[in-house]
Amino acid sequence: MWITHVCPTTAAAPMNGPFLTLEPLIEVLREAVQASGWELSGLQKTTSHQFEGRWDGESTRSAYLFFHRADSPDFASVDIYLDETSRGLSGNVALVVDLAPLGAIGEASEVLSALARLSARELEGGQRRPITLRFRMDDAEELAESADTEVRFKARLPRSVVHGGRPAALSWLNTVVAAFAEILRSPELALLTEADDLADE
Repeated sequence: MWITHVCPTTAAAPMNGPFLTLEPLIEVLREAVQASGWELSGLQKTTSHQFEGRWDGESTRSAYLFFHRADSPDFASVDIYLDETSRGLSGNVALVVDLAPLGAIGEASEVLSALARLSARELEGGQRRPITLRFRMDDAEELAESADTEVRFKARLPRSVVHGGRPAALSWLNTVVAAFAEILRSPELALLTEADDLADE
């Protein structure tokens, strides 16, 4: 059984050595994202304790950071997820984009392949770059063509960044956020975010 509660935000000075806990890593990543023009929309930290089962006695601390840009369309955001366990720190940074409805963007497998190529082109190799394409219907009786569509371009937090401290974190995230900016400017993404408008013309 997991028991989870929300913890208040506490400030911590960034470290130059390895990151050992969430707070210094949160501060450095937040600084880097905001320096690139994104504004903090929200920050949540939670602690979960496992009292039964395989992970009895384990605890997990997690943080979720959400960013938006006042000068960009509201269909895009940057989300950061961080996790602290007895095995260390992990996490990912994601560019989240709302696309046109499913019926306007074309065949799902072709769309996913195109978005994967875009991710591979803009995000540096040598790191894991998951990509998620989601469809959502508010009711089971709705037409599938009207389903909301969302893509998440992710970059996994490398262990080398955790061990490298502040300089490594700033360098890595600056590169990732710059790649996100190129993705947002790409013609491939524009076709998928504007597809609904083109279909109505």
